[in-house]
Amino acid sequence: MTETRPDLIRWALIAAAIVALIAAYALLPVQDWAEAFRRWLGGLGAAGWVAFIVIYAVATLCLVPGSLLTIAGGLAFGLWAFPLVLVGATLGAGISFLAGRYLVRDRVADRIDRNDRLRAIDGAIADDGWKVVGLLRLSPAIPFSLQNWALGATRVAFWPYLLATFFGIMPGTLLYVWIASLGAGGGDGGPLRWVFFAVGIAATLAVTVLVGRKARAKLAEKGLSEA
Repeated sequence: MTETRPDLIRWALIAAAIVALIAAYALLPVQDWAEAFRRWLGGLGAAGWVAFIVIYAVATLCLVPGSLLTIAGGLAFGLWAFPLVLVGATLGAGISFLAGRYLVRDRVADRIDRNDRLRAIDGAIADDGWKVVGLLRLSPAIPFSLQNWALGATRVAFWPYLLATFFGIMPGTLLYVWIASLGAGGGDGGPLRWVFFAVGIAATLAVTVLVGRKARAKLAEKGLSEA
């Protein structure tokens, strides 16, 4: 019971947050705010590009859902938002990773070292860091901003992490930017949306299998059972 209660509390908080977001979208002028943000960025001209990158990086660090800013960027800059989002998201991911490494890693390191299974998973991520990061970026299983902090607490190296992030977020970024750029015409992305969705699901399964297999191998090396 002591193990399940924190989980129940955690899921209750997540559910409450989701309900709050839905209520905020329904009751608050969210679309008007997004349009005002779009007009403001567009009015800045070239300086709006730099402002957008900085805002995106800071928002990523603060765990703001990246999809919201990606869509706003697509509305403001059209397909030109694609490289801007890539730079802003990668910059924010790098800062969040370093913050997670130096603010969180030390706090969880002792717990990882005391738990054979957690240590095995951490080692699996360290061994195949760029693969795991790349698959996670394609996967919708964990929000992008949370991934950055969480991966900072693992032993994955910084530069492989950053490169895998840059290339891994390309498909999803292109999808959101493209749909947003078509927003004025009422498009919804068509079949391509489902293609990217299928890729995301496949990536979720792949990252689960990869990390699980590597973790089991490390446990087996130490003569530990999975029970």
